[in-house]
Amino acid sequence: MSKSREEIAAMREEYGSRVLRRAELASCPIMQFEQWFAEAREVELHEPNALTLSTLGLDGCPASRTVLMKFFDAAGFVFYTNYGSAKAMEVAAHPSASMLFPWLQLERQVRIDGAVEKVSTAESLKYFASRPRESQIGAWVSDQSSVIDSRALLMNKMAEIKAKFKGGEVPLPSFWGGYRLRPQRIEFWQGGKGRVHDRFLYTRDGDDWSVDRLAP
Repeated sequence: MSKSREEIAAMREEYGSRVLRRAELASCPIMQFEQWFAEAREVELHEPNALTLSTLGLDGCPASRTVLMKFFDAAGFVFYTNYGSAKAMEVAAHPSASMLFPWLQLERQVRIDGAVEKVSTAESLKYFASRPRESQIGAWVSDQSSVIDSRALLMNKMAEIKAKFKGGEVPLPSFWGGYRLRPQRIEFWQGGKGRVHDRFLYTRDGDDWSVDRLAP
């Protein structure tokens, strides 16, 4: 039986196990992210590199999905996908996106907004070579986001690709690779008691960053 409206409305967790103060923040948001990401790994959050990627759909409506961050540095945050996927086509039409890391067990989330661009073929090849063989073959099998009649078609194609590359390396598909989101804004959110959360927004200002506290 589904929960009643009142039961759903009453569902809540009380936050406040941690606080975030301006004096504690790193001067660079990438350094702050690195610290929080390390803490998420230390407490063994399930896939702390999982994020919600939001783009502008071709129909003008927002579109969101979960992807995995595979690398980050001062230049930005990298994920990989099929270049024919819905998100790839949306990024091609509107080259900007938003990332959200929901680290709820730590009562934290990080939101990152910025421009999106393809990484180099060399970067894509380096990551592709590090993937498990099954994942490499999977990249060849799926015409991502397209309509298919059945799962059997995918399995048949997988068998064909396995046979094709049997005994050799699986090459990088020309239709598969990475994207880098170059951040313009990064917000760090720490849950607080009574929903009085701590929010700090870093905004890029040339080569530097400004920091503002936001009302919860």
